[in-house]
Amino acid sequence: MAPLTPQILILDDDQTFARTLSRLLRENGYDAAALSNGDGLLEYLAVRPVDLLILDLSLPGRDGFALLEAIRREPAHDDLPVMVLSASPPSEISERALGLGASDVVGKPFRIRELLARIRTQLRAGQQLNRARAETRAQALLVEILREVTGDLRPDQLFQVLVRRVAAGLRIPRCSILFARPGAERGTVVAASENPMLQSLLVDLSRYPEVQRALQSGEALLVREAQSDPLYEGVSNPSTTSSLVLPFSLRGERAGVFFLRTGEGDPPLGEADVRFATRVIEAAAAAIEKSQEMEEALKSEEVERQAAETDPLTGLVNRRALGSRLRQEVERATRYGTVLTCVMIDIDHFKAINEVHGEEAGDRILIQFADLLRREQRAVDIVVRYGGEEFVVLLPETGSSGARLFAERILRRVSHSSFGDLAAPIPVGISIGLATFPDERAADGEALLRLADRNLLRAKSDGRNRYRD
Repeated sequence: MAPLTPQILILDDDQTFARTLSRLLRENGYDAAALSNGDGLLEYLAVRPVDLLILDLSLPGRDGFALLEAIRREPAHDDLPVMVLSASPPSEISERALGLGASDVVGKPFRIRELLARIRTQLRAGQQLNRARAETRAQALLVEILREVTGDLRPDQLFQVLVRRVAAGLRIPRCSILFARPGAERGTVVAASENPMLQSLLVDLSRYPEVQRALQSGEALLVREAQSDPLYEGVSNPSTTSSLVLPFSLRGERAGVFFLRTGEGDPPLGEADVRFATRVIEAAAAAIEKSQEMEEALKSEEVERQAAETDPLTGLVNRRALGSRLRQEVERATRYGTVLTCVMIDIDHFKAINEVHGEEAGDRILIQFADLLRREQRAVDIVVRYGGEEFVVLLPETGSSGARLFAERILRRVSHSSFGDLAAPIPVGISIGLATFPDERAADGEALLRLADRNLLRAKSDGRNRYRD
């Protein structure tokens, strides 16, 4: 979007004339290129920017009128300024040339000053048209970006959308969002268009003096020529040729910057880029605030949910949450035709332990036993403190034989572990009841839990410190 040196293309079969005119144009601040015939003209215009075409009507083969007509049939070039040159008197060819879409007609030979004045006029009109077109495109792009960022995106998703769309809109290689406070020594890059995988990179801000200055001033900072700008004195950053830093605030406080950079071969950033990026960021700040508020609310809800479903003493899932977890696992086993084992465990003689050693010692044993179960837990298993000294373990995709191996392992771990105070360990035993779904005696989760409880009572009545299924 930055203003560039005007690009002029000369199409003339007289190569000596074309070289002379190209040199003259370059001496007057234009970039000029030349073609000797029209065979590759449309292909050239499709891949290279041209601000003005100077077309000689007297071309061999396909004449200039046919080329002019072909150019105007292409929607991408229908408003390209075309100045036609002709050795015939302008009065003879002007009406036809202008009717086909020529912007101006100049007779050969011409006076240099007059030609340059006509070129300036055509470029000025083209630039005004290009500016209007650029503003229209920028407005349309801004609407697209806002439509995309005003959805229910998480902050990390929103950041990625913003850097990707701004970089694409400005056609620059690097756009990043960096969070930092004024005066901070370090900042966190949360998104970068050149590296979509980057999410949270800590950077030393002393390497980015433009970021430090923009954060401190709170104003946009445009560096058109990084290599010669005093701001970069003593800073080794050879890959940056121009940069734009736009601070943004969240909830009334300066929070960070949008950081745009170009490299070797890229058009330098300019005022048009500042205007476009500023409009995007002003609108995006509200979207970022909304997204962060939503994420904080969701996190708060999740913390509250976890607190409501967690046993405060052991940190295990509590009895309140067991019902929904058990129902989900039974539904999953039914849907996929797999098995599910429910393990109910009771610490033997726990009431006596509390009476002899005190409730503090009893709590310590509950915590230690919960840790033992947690160490044996697979990623898919669910360990629950059912109440008092009773625990439940749900073993998805585990049948009777696997459940017995699990019970034997837990019994063995308990027998080899020390509970209570290490200086005065307390002997602990457990009884286990197993029930596996599907079973004709357990059609749903509640029935499966009752069956495991009955088997637990059998283990106790058979002498404790064992399992039954």
